[in-house]
Amino acid sequence: MNLKHKILDMVNDDLKGIETALKQNLNPYLDIVSEVAGHILFSGGKRLRPLLMVLSARLCGYSGNYDKTFSTIFEYLHAATLLHDDLVDEAKLRRGKPVAYSVYGNSIAVLVGDFLLARALSIAVETGRNNVVSIMAEVTEHMSQGEIHQIVRKGQLDLAEEEYMMIIQNKTALLFKGACRVSAIISDAAEKEEKAISDYGYNLGIAFQMADDLLDYTSDTSSLGKEVGADLKEGKLTLPVIYSLKRADLKDRAQMEMIIKNEKFSVHDFEILIELLKKYEGLKYTEKQAKKYIAKAKEALMVFKPSKTRKILLGIADYVLTRKA
Repeated sequence: MNLKHKILDMVNDDLKGIETALKQNLNPYLDIVSEVAGHILFSGGKRLRPLLMVLSARLCGYSGNYDKTFSTIFEYLHAATLLHDDLVDEAKLRRGKPVAYSVYGNSIAVLVGDFLLARALSIAVETGRNNVVSIMAEVTEHMSQGEIHQIVRKGQLDLAEEEYMMIIQNKTALLFKGACRVSAIISDAAEKEEKAISDYGYNLGIAFQMADDLLDYTSDTSSLGKEVGADLKEGKLTLPVIYSLKRADLKDRAQMEMIIKNEKFSVHDFEILIELLKKYEGLKYTEKQAKKYIAKAKEALMVFKPSKTRKILLGIADYVLTRKA
């Protein structure tokens, strides 16, 4: 049994509970909202963010009955950003299906995204903890700014690694960190444990995004659920490209730039680019950096005593590096 199936086997009951909570707590009063929300929510997502919250709460000693309900905060928020991002990026596929705006129209997709964001904040209020609401607001602010930062720098070949790191921190890592930190808060965990589980989430989020960016160059459309090369066609320069551009000689850099600037590059052009990313070790470097952040994530968990839950969270960290989609 591979790592993915081992983890799924151990968290099967949690995932069923999360799925039920996502349906029960949606609460729209218009059928079209349910339909569009369902298009993005129930189309095969990994449920990683709510699962992280449920597992982190268990690790921190949570004994209440609302962990699954509270975990929906993070999936609703994530789904809201996907609805908006697909429209902004003019994406065609999400999880192997046509994106919501292409099915329901721009206005409906945006407004259902707004609804999911509001629903996430309403459930955050139900925790009775002001700091949970503050964390959600802060995460949403950072995610929005990360997306804006990426749009402003769209297609610009001088994007530095430091800027890339800032973007993925805001767009991805702080949501992972928020899911884990909120779990510690609702568990009344000690400050040391809250910091440890927050650090786990942050470092896992950075590595997750780096691994995701690698998939654009190492996976295929059927596995990835979106067009291969979509990031590049959307003008997103990610770490494999940033690192390779910096190291390439003048001739190879010119060829890479020509491919990147052409939004309608061919499959052959993309294959040439991938070979150049291999030549200048952009793929290898990105994988190496992701491994560093996974090591930091796993180290953060050593604050907690050995348990089945800690073992699962360590397994999830390893899986982030090996996943194919």
